Amino acid sequence: MIVTKKALARRTLLRGIGASLALPLLDSMIPAFAAADAATPIKRLGVVYVPNGMTMKEWTPAAEGADFEFTPVLKPLESHRDRMLVVSGLNSTPPPEQSNAAGVHARASTRFLTDVPPKRSDTSDVEAGISVDQLVAKEFGRETQLASLELAIEGRDLAGSCDIGFSCAYTNTIAWRGAQTPLPMENDPRVVFERMFGNSGSTDRAARLAQIAADRSILDSVTGRIAELRRGIGARDRDKLAEYLEAVRDIERRIQRAEEQSGQQLPFVQQPGGIPAGFEDHVKLMFDLQVLAYQTDLTRVMTFMLGRELSGRTFPELGVVESHHATSHHQNDRTKLENLLKIKVFHSTLFAYYLDKLRSTSDGDGSLLDHSLIMYGAGMADSNLHAPANLPILLVGGGIGQAPGGRHLRFPSGTPLANLHLTLLDRMGVPTVQRIGDSTGRLEHLSLS
Repeated sequence: MIVTKKALARRTLLRGIGASLALPLLDSMIPAFAAADAATPIKRLGVVYVPNGMTMKEWTPAAEGADFEFTPVLKPLESHRDRMLVVSGLNSTPPPEQSNAAGVHARASTRFLTDVPPKRSDTSDVEAGISVDQLVAKEFGRETQLASLELAIEGRDLAGSCDIGFSCAYTNTIAWRGAQTPLPMENDPRVVFERMFGNSGSTDRAARLAQIAADRSILDSVTGRIAELRRGIGARDRDKLAEYLEAVRDIERRIQRAEEQSGQQLPFVQQPGGIPAGFEDHVKLMFDLQVLAYQTDLTRVMTFMLGRELSGRTFPELGVVESHHATSHHQNDRTKLENLLKIKVFHSTLFAYYLDKLRSTSDGDGSLLDHSLIMYGAGMADSNLHAPANLPILLVGGGIGQAPGGRHLRFPSGTPLANLHLTLLDRMGVPTVQRIGDSTGRLEHLSLS
């Protein structure tokens, strides 16, 4: 990093017609007198959730410690070994009185970040607990435009595909602002983009299609300000700015292509969403938006669901024509197990794409991945059994702190997942929380003490 005598404001925005473009961290934003503060990087927390359990034999490494070998599901992530902790043995077991109760999928997604079982209710009278991401967001949100972002791939219009006797709110989200406040997850990239950078046009369908035809752009609306900014910054900052602006432009193009396709395929939809038809394209676009949100410090906390529990998605691109949920109840059928493995490897391959982007995006004297802690996992283990024990959990990024990466940590059977959450709160600098859900303490080998 080049420390300068004069600096741009950290919150510099380029404003255009109906849009405001936040900037990434540039060298020109770090004045000489703030060099000491620049040495302390921003902390970020991300959570990526996969539904319908895991193929545990193909997930869990046989060896513990640093000598573990990558299993088929983890293999796509091997290039991130030095920044990775595979965590085994953590449980999300419900209280004894609910151990045989219904709502196993609602419980899996709800307890994943709250550690509190969902109240049985098929109305709006829902109840769980505040999720760990929102505890962090309360702390970090004082410094950012958005306290947090809650994103998903599947929409919320799936009534009937929920646990019987439990509101769909429990399977539609993993983020809870309070005990009675589940946060909606947004799956439309256009909505996310406009939330980040502003809405430059009407939400009316005809107006939006006219905007697409005119190829209007957030970048086009701030072109003059960009040119002015470039003249006042150094060569390294110009390169960094060019890379960032191309990423914004690329995302705009991809959203516009998706909207054009939606307008052709769904002529009666009032507001066609900018949602790509293909699962992979959709996931990558949402991951790219998350990278931009971190890069511009719009938020430091994000949750992302690659699918909702009970997901009926099929994966024809993998040769899997049966729904994900039906496939997850494999009953040890060889074909179903093979298909389920294909889905889980596909998920981890897309997650590797996200990690690659974070690692290749500079942030201060390191990368976004160096200054983030990303949790990846599922709310149940063996999907065929709805197993709440020995959950598949992965921690990636420099945010794991002093605990060396490249290890498989196996904790004693019965260790609550909530203990990991308490430890993550410590890592994020939110140490005032002494208990969450059914926690019994911090995790040894991960604790700051």
